Amino acid sequence: MREPYLQVTWTDPVTGCHGYLVIDRLVRGVSSGGLRMRAGCTLDEVRGLAAGVSVKEALNYDPTGRYIPLGGAKGGIDWDPYDPRATDVLRRYLTAMRPYVERFWTMGEDLGLRQSTIDKVLAELGFSSSIQAVYPLLDDERAARARLRKAAQVRVGGLRLKELVGGCGVAEAALVALDRLALPAKDVRAFVQGFGAIGGSTARFLAEAGVQVVGIADVKGIVANQDGLDVERLLRGRDSHGTVDRDDLAPGDHLLPGDQWLDVEADVLVPAAVSYAVDERNVDQVKARVVVEAANMPVLPEAERRLVQRGALVIPDVVANSASGSWWWWTLFGDVQPDSDSAFTKIRSAMRRLVNAVLDEADHAAITPRAAAARIADLAVRDIDAKFGSAA
Repeated sequence: MREPYLQVTWTDPVTGCHGYLVIDRLVRGVSSGGLRMRAGCTLDEVRGLAAGVSVKEALNYDPTGRYIPLGGAKGGIDWDPYDPRATDVLRRYLTAMRPYVERFWTMGEDLGLRQSTIDKVLAELGFSSSIQAVYPLLDDERAARARLRKAAQVRVGGLRLKELVGGCGVAEAALVALDRLALPAKDVRAFVQGFGAIGGSTARFLAEAGVQVVGIADVKGIVANQDGLDVERLLRGRDSHGTVDRDDLAPGDHLLPGDQWLDVEADVLVPAAVSYAVDERNVDQVKARVVVEAANMPVLPEAERRLVQRGALVIPDVVANSASGSWWWWTLFGDVQPDSDSAFTKIRSAMRRLVNAVLDEADHAAITPRAAAARIADLAVRDIDAKFGSAA
């Protein structure tokens, strides 16, 4: 594995927990990647995620666009986000990482952290933004920031646009896969593991396309209905951590233990909660014909290979959830306007092009879709480096 440009390990002087920052590579002096908080987070995990962001960024390179993909990075804190001291731990971590946030690392929410919490803490510490490192690359910073602020205020069906863009991309990736298998959406059942921003919005877009969402999993377990869940009802009762209100379920909905999430019969499986959810121990329980990786690294490489070998279409995370980050940059740099129509049109077009390109390359070279995505990204990286440099 190529060595990352920079990796930092931090020890919290109060709790003794550890935090990490890995900058996999810089493009035009800047990198991009989220900050996660979870008990058990490791440096190896953060390092792998940072490398994945580099691929994800490069895959969305458009030579004709205003936005030039950044390098990849990722931050991680080994701490329980539900612990009442979590915000204090986050504050001390960001204090320690100040030089990197200010100049090299544009950062947003990831597993265990909400963007609103990050923004609040950064404001208390005197930062102008979690993405301030990219401002020197903008032609008109004031107009760009105004565009992003306007986009952040847009709501669609009661949910903020910025919470929907990732799910729009994941759902579109699933629909492309269904098209390739000649499976009409109305005849398809889906299960979504995780009901936070990306899982919930994925469920919404799949349901709007006619797919029956027959099960969702949250931290309390599973809500299932083989006749299809009322996704909008579940979204209305969802709390800030993506937990469904068990007191407001529809007739026919029933509850299952969380460890039975692979037992719900579905054609499409969307792991949208945690990393390493599917491994060699449980991969044989996966019966879905399409697996769309909405979370970061939810399927381990060997499990992914076994799924592909038995004929499943696997859309890797670096492809499936790439719209979550790309939409921010497209909006900031002016490739899309700050409204839902412009955002969803761009995302759907980009995802259809990318998913088909990756699956075509995988078929042509007889390799996994993840390996195919890496090949396509490598070509984009060479072009970007030739034109703009990497760690310059």
